[in-house]
Amino acid sequence: MLLKLSMAGLKSKLKDYVVLLVGLVMSISIFYMFQTLAMNEAFTNANSLISSIGIVFRIGSFLLATITFFYILYANSFLLSLRQKEFGMYMMLGAKKNKITMLMFIETLILGITSLIIGIGLGVGLSKGIGQLLMKELEFASDGYYAFYVPSIRVTAIFFLILFFIAAIMNALKLSRITILQLVHSDTKADKPSVKGAKTFFVAVIGVISLAIGYGSLINMKTLSIAGLPIATVTTTLGTYLVFISVLPLIINLVKRNKRWNEKGLNSFTFAQLSFRVNGLTKVLATVAMLIALAVGAITGGMAFKNNVGLTVDAVNVYDITIHNPTTNEKKILANIQFKEKNEYRYKVDQQFVYYLKEDLEKNRPFIQPGFEKRDLTQIKRVSSELPVGAIVGKDIKNAMNRPILSEEWNKAFNEIQPSYLYTQQYIQIVNQKIYDQIKSKEQYVVNGKTNDFITYKKEWKKLDDLQLQKYPNVTKEQLNSKYSFYEIIYGFTSGTVFMGFFLGIAFLAMMASCLMFKILSGATKDIHRYQMLHKIGVRHELLTKSIYKELWLVFLFPAIVGIVHVFVGMNMFSLILMDPYFRIWIPIAIFAVIYTAYYLITVQLYKGIVLPSKMRI
Repeated sequence: MLLKLSMAGLKSKLKDYVVLLVGLVMSISIFYMFQTLAMNEAFTNANSLISSIGIVFRIGSFLLATITFFYILYANSFLLSLRQKEFGMYMMLGAKKNKITMLMFIETLILGITSLIIGIGLGVGLSKGIGQLLMKELEFASDGYYAFYVPSIRVTAIFFLILFFIAAIMNALKLSRITILQLVHSDTKADKPSVKGAKTFFVAVIGVISLAIGYGSLINMKTLSIAGLPIATVTTTLGTYLVFISVLPLIINLVKRNKRWNEKGLNSFTFAQLSFRVNGLTKVLATVAMLIALAVGAITGGMAFKNNVGLTVDAVNVYDITIHNPTTNEKKILANIQFKEKNEYRYKVDQQFVYYLKEDLEKNRPFIQPGFEKRDLTQIKRVSSELPVGAIVGKDIKNAMNRPILSEEWNKAFNEIQPSYLYTQQYIQIVNQKIYDQIKSKEQYVVNGKTNDFITYKKEWKKLDDLQLQKYPNVTKEQLNSKYSFYEIIYGFTSGTVFMGFFLGIAFLAMMASCLMFKILSGATKDIHRYQMLHKIGVRHELLTKSIYKELWLVFLFPAIVGIVHVFVGMNMFSLILMDPYFRIWIPIAIFAVIYTAYYLITVQLYKGIVLPSKMRI
């Protein structure tokens, strides 16, 4: 009997449950995809590049799981609020409270299991498509990648079943504490009136000041460095909530007092509706604004990080390639690369020293990177300090036999000229031509070069790295520490970040728009008698419909504006490490606009279905 009632209840609120299902299915499918990309051992262990981005998808899974937890709790509490009057009627007709509680428990679990089955099915398809796209992006193929992956299914099923079980218990406990009269009259509760007078003014001032401090911290992130992030996070969040709580009702009241706007059509009714409901919406609107900023910022940040790959590798390695004693095959590849600068430095080696020729180094002084501490990764300069004969570079300075020590600039330069896996037992010493000619060992040389665009010659750098590994069989790819190997790691990580940011952004937008929609619809029953009254006195249904579109458009508009402003200001925090933190920002904004508009239109249709008689709906 309870199962039949549960199915009947689900059917009666099918439209509301479908909206919840969409958000849950999206979250489950993306969570499953993240787990598959992070846990597929045969895939991740086959390639160090793929393995390095597994952490990205684990982080994405954690963030998604956190926001999904609160989304499920909020969405289920909304559905409970829609059914309270119905449950109250059941109890007035003789149903026991424990039976009604069990009914709600069963409905929550049925909804959760249904969304889990659909979500995993969709997640398998998503994992297959995104996995192939990611491998194509990274120019890597693996037979060990499986979209249908049992460990991922197990983790996803256990996690979400626990979430649904917790949500069902919380709904059941909440329902058990509500009296029959509270259930029956649940749609007659009014929102608390807004605070007026000096207290509102004080809250508004604190909110504006907090936002100003937060924005100032984000804009001046280069100056504040790491300390700017917690300051901006706390003050921007606090300011957003305080501004919505105090300033938004004030804006609505000011608009309402404007006779030109208020007396046009049904605007007086529309603004009165907004004024009536805004007190109960302020916190939700502030939350949605913050999560819009996080969602759009996640997508924008992922794209900006990927666009920043070239600059990042340039900040670590000035020169694109460094090769000691190039072979015939290596020389052929080097000949096909158009270098902006190409240097050759001669040296000789004995048991104690690697002797570099002073004349070569001074003729073509190498470039060095100022470093991250200068906060300007685009500027490089040549070594300008002196190069005294007999000076020692690197290793254990204490055992340098009282010889002069080269400057920090030259130490930086030799970090690229001579890799750490070569001549590990010898010191580097600077000698002039006369001393150099007296050294009885074979002359060797090193070639380093820099192009105008490192990315253009990716294939050549890869071939050169492969030849280097053949030349030095005892050296691993990690020990090679070339610019291309570092590029692979950064490119893989940022590619994973792009995918994670994109799908997290989509999931966050969908769930947060759902929360706003749920909040609006949960108060819709209070508005039924108002629309019925207007209909009875002769107001045309076209005007009532227009009023609904306008009212809900304003409700959706406020958090959208604040959220996008947060994004434009907040992305500046990445200017510390990114060349262009606003790279193609129009793409995530367009994605946000499409999803947000879709939820707005769905909310309007569902709201009309609740407040307007069926013959008036269009």
